[in-house]
Amino acid sequence: MKTELAEQVQYKLPLGDTKLPMNDLLGKTLSLSYAGQINCIACDRKTNKSFSQGFCYPCFKRLAQCDSCIVSPEKCHYDAGTCREPAWGEENCLIDHIVYLSNTSGVKVGITRHSQVPTRWMDQGATQAQPIFRVSTRLQSGLVETAFKSHVADKTSWQAMLKGDAEPVDLEQRRQQLTADCAAELAQLRERYGLQAITELEGAEETRISYPVLEHPSKVKSFNLDKAPLVEGTLQGIKGQYLIFDTGVINMRKYAGYHLEVAQID
Repeated sequence: MKTELAEQVQYKLPLGDTKLPMNDLLGKTLSLSYAGQINCIACDRKTNKSFSQGFCYPCFKRLAQCDSCIVSPEKCHYDAGTCREPAWGEENCLIDHIVYLSNTSGVKVGITRHSQVPTRWMDQGATQAQPIFRVSTRLQSGLVETAFKSHVADKTSWQAMLKGDAEPVDLEQRRQQLTADCAAELAQLRERYGLQAITELEGAEETRISYPVLEHPSKVKSFNLDKAPLVEGTLQGIKGQYLIFDTGVINMRKYAGYHLEVAQID
């Protein structure tokens, strides 16, 4: 789903050439039906199974954006000389990245390309987020994140995130404490890559994010379109990339490339 930061996050669901405004459907009873066709989001060929959230198997094996270092940037294949697509790596990985703290199911550290702020935060369901470092490459962002991971989480509990907003925290105070805890590792990285490569963002502005949720679920049941191609229920909220129905939740990002039909029942 496409997002726009506003008083409440605005969501639009791409369906073919149209984008369906999902906020307008809150409180409505809907059906989502999977037509049984998947097209690769990279090459558009039909595929029986989706890999890495929308790719056919040949693209999954060929494209740099599907390689393991996307999940583990500290293991950068470009740096190792084994990047599948060096030109893609230069365009997407050898550019400024942001290391940030966010509050999703609790405080976590994360990384994103500078151009993906604040989209990345909305996609993960963060209610608070604050940049803490600007670094020169994706590899460096992964190394900074690795240093912080021994002191703070680096993943979101999506079930807890959907059940309600985490308690507000002082992200600036957490930044100061974590930076002090990781001072030795940060000094080593600056010695290796240069002082200008890893810039601390002291007192950066915090972003607060509100989501269109009428009611959070007390229990989280996840739909799987590959097993049950029809989802029906009253839309009670949208958070991260999840649609929250009174009958369960569905991660729409997982189904990129799927041919879906959305209909209002009442």
